[in-house]
Parts: sequence; C-alpha cells; structure tokens
Amino acid sequence: MIEMNLDIPALMKQFHGEGYLLLRGALSESKVTELNAAIDRIVAEEPESLAYNVYHSVERDPSIMSLIDHPSLLPLMVNLIGYNIQLHISHLTVRKPNPDDVKTATNSFINWHQDGPHPHFPKIGGLTAPYYVKICYIMSDMSEPDRGNTKIIPGSHRKAGFQPVQTDVNVPVEGELQICGKPGDVFIFPQNLWHAGSPNRSAFTRRQLFIGYSPLWIRPIDYHQASPALLEGADPIRRQLLGAISDNCFKYYVPEAAMVPLKQYWLGGGESQTAYAH
Repeated sequence: MIEMNLDIPALMKQFHGEGYLLLRGALSESKVTELNAAIDRIVAEEPESLAYNVYHSVERDPSIMSLIDHPSLLPLMVNLIGYNIQLHISHLTVRKPNPDDVKTATNSFINWHQDGPHPHFPKIGGLTAPYYVKICYIMSDMSEPDRGNTKIIPGSHRKAGFQPVQTDVNVPVEGELQICGKPGDVFIFPQNLWHAGSPNRSAFTRRQLFIGYSPLWIRPIDYHQASPALLEGADPIRRQLLGAISDNCFKYYVPEAAMVPLKQYWLGGGESQTAYAH
C-alpha cells in the first residue's frame, strides 16, 4: 500500500465544499494487479453476466479486506466523518461493455440518486447530513469518459431541496461531472451527494471497488456481525472497523476511549465531525 502525503485540512475543506475528492495513485501497480486477480476469481464464481454487483466483498478475498485500513486514506476518513467509525459496505462493481444497453439482472447502470435507506434519511432545512462516506478504488482504465464512469453533481449535497430536473442518467444534467481515473486512483464522496452509474458503451470493462465507512451506531450493509474469519488476527484498529468493540450495544453510541483507537488520527474540529465523534 502506498503512503500518501495528504494535506488533510485542505482536503476536508474541498470535500465539504464540492462533495468529493479525486486522489491519484493511492494504490501501487503491484497492489492493483493483486486486486484485479482477486476480482477475476470472484467474478469467475458468479453467474455469467454483463454486470456484477458483489456486496460484502471483503469476505471474498483478503486483498480486498486490506483496503479498509489504507495507511493514508483511513486517517483522512477519520477526519471527514469522525473517529467512532466502522466499515459500512464493501461493494465490487464490474460493468462489461454493453453498447446496446442490454438490461441485466444486476442492472448495468443506475440513475441519479442519493444513497440511503427507504424511507430516506431525514432532512433538516432541506439538507441531508453525510451519514456515510465511500472510497471508490478505480481498478480499470477509466481515464476517459463514457466507460461506465460514475457521474456526480459537485456541490449538490449543499443545495437545500436540490433534485436533478430528471433522473435518467442518459440525459445530461447541468453541472454533471464524470469521474475519470486510472487503476489505483480513488475518489471519495458522501452518500448525500447526487450521483449516478452510467452505462458502459465503450470497449473497456469498468471495475470499481467501493469501501464505505459510517458511524458505529449505524447498522452496516455488509453484515450483522463480522465473521470469525474476518476478526482472526485483527489488530485493534481493524477490530473497531469491523464493529467488534464491545458486547454492550450502548457502547456503539458512547464508546470508551480504548474502544476507538482510530482517535489517534483525529485532528479535531471540522464542519461535520461533531455529529459523529464523542
């Protein structure tokens, strides 16, 4: 894993203002190769399809599991959403070329939306808080648009009552941006940013790994409780990320200092953290 020299305060300001970050070269070439080999194995175990959505992918391969505590990105996440956080989701998406937009069982694209439950997260003053944040590891060449890239509307998380004039990802929306990157790059965004997964009409297969984080008091999407296999040999930080902090459920709301070793990365202050850290 590559150590990155990140200016965390500057990135926090950019994240809160624009609603996303795009960071180059978060993974080494050898790590990208290792992860793509893991993705090949996982896809080979799935029914043949033009599109794959594999949730709880950390359980499928240890190389994916290793992403949850990236030495540079994890401290950044702590300062974006607080230190009492856990793994929320590990979602592998693969989109093969589909120039004819053939409908697939797992959906080859998804229209404009904010992530979250149904009914939606509550709004205050027309705004939804950032309840969880995802790092997307780009695992294929998506350096050009129209390769199934994720689309976003920068700043849409800060516009009270905002909703795209229409939700069809095929129809351009004012202010939209396609995230372009090379294997090993990452982009980071909160669930309340409007985004979409566009169709892949190129000759390239899209591969992205989403690793998301949320406060300990939110139920993760990946599992009810981390498996013994995931917890085996886990250090204190990884145990926290896997939600294994206490048998007392109240501690997920008010953890003791020893239960949240991620606090060591906390710089303090910030626009959104006070809602998540004690």
